[in-house]
Amino acid sequence: MPTPSPRSGRRRSRFLVGALALALAGSLAACGSGTDDAAGGAGQKSSGAFPAKVATKFGSVTVPARPERVVALGWGDAETALALGVQPVAASDWLAFGGDGVGPWARGKYAASPRKIGTLEPEYEKIAALKPDLILDTKSSGDQTRYDTLSKIAPTVGVPKGGDQYKISWEKQTTMVAQALGVPGKGEKLIADTGKQFAKAAAAHPEFRDRTITVGSRTASSWGAYVHGTGRLDFVERLGFTANPAVEKKAGSAFSVPVSEEKLQLLDADLVVMAPIGTTAKKISADPLFASLPAVEKGHAVVFDDKNISSAFATDSVLSVRYALTHVVPLFAGAMKG
Repeated sequence: MPTPSPRSGRRRSRFLVGALALALAGSLAACGSGTDDAAGGAGQKSSGAFPAKVATKFGSVTVPARPERVVALGWGDAETALALGVQPVAASDWLAFGGDGVGPWARGKYAASPRKIGTLEPEYEKIAALKPDLILDTKSSGDQTRYDTLSKIAPTVGVPKGGDQYKISWEKQTTMVAQALGVPGKGEKLIADTGKQFAKAAAAHPEFRDRTITVGSRTASSWGAYVHGTGRLDFVERLGFTANPAVEKKAGSAFSVPVSEEKLQLLDADLVVMAPIGTTAKKISADPLFASLPAVEKGHAVVFDDKNISSAFATDSVLSVRYALTHVVPLFAGAMKG
């Protein structure tokens, strides 16, 4: 990436300051209007739920009034807001779905398509120009500079304590977003209903209990395995599985660990689940090293070849996990019988 000149940097700074000022003015006007304008999908007057406070890694964040213009940046934040009845005016499309930027589990929930915002490096000027009164970034890197920049635009609900590197469960994400939107009761009900679905699936498949599992991925050039504390592992652990101990010993602060071809046997477990990223399921299954894993030889492996299923499993939002429970659990059950 080229280094900007001091002059272009000054122009960019002046533009951002001006944009931030406009955003702040718009936010104050929205907070003080108390109208039923549904531009941001809330469509309700401020109530006794506000000011709302949300605990984050960066401290307690106060949302002064019911937000009308919500920008959802964190992975799954947009569909969590949609599940709670709020339509963001802008959102990040983490898995390049196109359209409204959400998977089939959340399709049709927007009355008007949101503006698209970048993921790893959000366009701050574009966000400021939208004049948001709330920014959701609960499932992201947890980078301090990212948070500091966003919080100058509008109240920003960043990652929770311990939530760096996308380590936040769908439960915690739902709770935080519901609190910020002033609908904690709706959040609690969504969590309870979804929890019942997990419990039902686990009860229906006692063969999952205490069996080790590896959840990994392969890109065009490398292999990796996800670790405890991430959405994918949270999903399978709720079903009764135990994270591969060999992988967990390699876990650090990141959401996954790299696995070299020379040590691919590290992936072996009672069940091996793999997702292609920038490659194909066929290339994973046909790889001789992967095929040599004892679990794969026994048929105890699942390689996702359906983008929607793989994406639902990866997203781990309150809406996507319901879709995943319907489509992924049968695949696991079939592989355990192999």
